[in-house]
Amino acid sequence: MLKSIFRIIFCIGVLMTILYPPGDVRCETKQKPGIEKDQPIQIVSDRLDAYNEKRMVVFSGNAVATQGARTIRAERLTLYYRDDQKKPGRSTVEGRGGGTGNLERVEAKGRVTITEGERVVTGEEAVFEQDAQKITMTGSAVLREGDNIIRGDRIVIFLNENRGVVESAESQRVTATIYPGETKKR
Repeated sequence: MLKSIFRIIFCIGVLMTILYPPGDVRCETKQKPGIEKDQPIQIVSDRLDAYNEKRMVVFSGNAVATQGARTIRAERLTLYYRDDQKKPGRSTVEGRGGGTGNLERVEAKGRVTITEGERVVTGEEAVFEQDAQKITMTGSAVLREGDNIIRGDRIVIFLNENRGVVESAESQRVTATIYPGETKKR
């Protein structure tokens, strides 16, 4: 059992090294990790419901959120905000410079697609944590970059570290299709 777990972790490490080599020679215009954290988030949807007491805003119906080069599409996006009273010194969304202010997290539900350049992650639900700069995709999660595909039950992407973890359900396994020549072409 321990050997099997070690083997899976080792394979994921090898796959992530192939997909995300140090220095990311495949994408010359890549920004530094975390650089988009303070950029504004622009959201469009068919409907918006705001709940001030709950510190949340719900965008439903073809919701699309864009922050820099990252786009999140889902049937429903729910934004959660920190309580200004508990975190002194935090700016609000309406405050200084139109940044992301006191945004805590964004939950996306229903046919979720997250794109950044050629990387596309799909699944049924996703949670984006603003401070940790982490995205967790669940529900038949798939990561694609070019022809390379990795599938699992859950994909966690650490944006500041330019790395990811793919996990499988107990009865399933992580699968990956990697085209080694794909990296050399770019």
